[in-house]
Amino acid sequence: MQIYLAVTPDKLREASRYTERLAHVAYRIGPDGRLSCRDLPMRTRGGMMVLGDQGCGTVGDIQALCRDVWRECANRSFSGVVADFEQSPAPDRISFLEAMGRILSRNNRQLFVPEAYGAQVYQAGVLICTALSGGGLRQRLEEAAEVFGRRRVALDLERLRMRFPLPCPGGEGTPLTGEELNALLQARQPSIFYSSDLCAKYFTYAEKNAAYFVLFDDANSLRRKMRMGRDMGFSTGFLMYPEVEELLPEIFPPRQGRSGGR
Repeated sequence: MQIYLAVTPDKLREASRYTERLAHVAYRIGPDGRLSCRDLPMRTRGGMMVLGDQGCGTVGDIQALCRDVWRECANRSFSGVVADFEQSPAPDRISFLEAMGRILSRNNRQLFVPEAYGAQVYQAGVLICTALSGGGLRQRLEEAAEVFGRRRVALDLERLRMRFPLPCPGGEGTPLTGEELNALLQARQPSIFYSSDLCAKYFTYAEKNAAYFVLFDDANSLRRKMRMGRDMGFSTGFLMYPEVEELLPEIFPPRQGRSGGR
């Protein structure tokens, strides 16, 4: 399985110590509907483009945007595009991604889209989040493979860090920052268990007459998720640099003899 590390330009040097497979979080669709790039060094080559649509209005000229994206991919030798689209699917976004998928496919590049777009954009890999708080990860991935096709499924390896009150009939938890999780672990020194269904670690604790259940990922659980994806026949996964920064030495062996400059 090929694992890409999504990283902003200011962290390229650090990230490139661990892998050449970088997904560059430096692009978005601007308010004018054209491609905008932020702070990516001119010499950067290889990896993938991460394209956001935050703050973007309607894409009026889809062909012009496609030309912008393809020109950048060709100039930078990017192997594909990851659409980091946060809003619900809209007609202009769908039309753009359909057209972009055809262009990239003709040129042996890949497009990856959020799960919400998977049913509308056929020539694209579909990102399936592995951070589950219920059910089973293997079943979740098998169901995605049945819906989209096994070759289209890609893993969004979001790092799970969440706290739930007990009981929790609604299943709604509260996300924890890395600092909050570390503070809990240090203060409580809990017994930690592993859920093979969720492929995540967990522990419980009590505070002020209330009980809590904490689910989280570490390097070992993330490696298990990658291994599960590989064994199930999926070819690509994505990690976010800020979420896993301190885990990188355990996930990727350091690349000797590289300065990391890009």
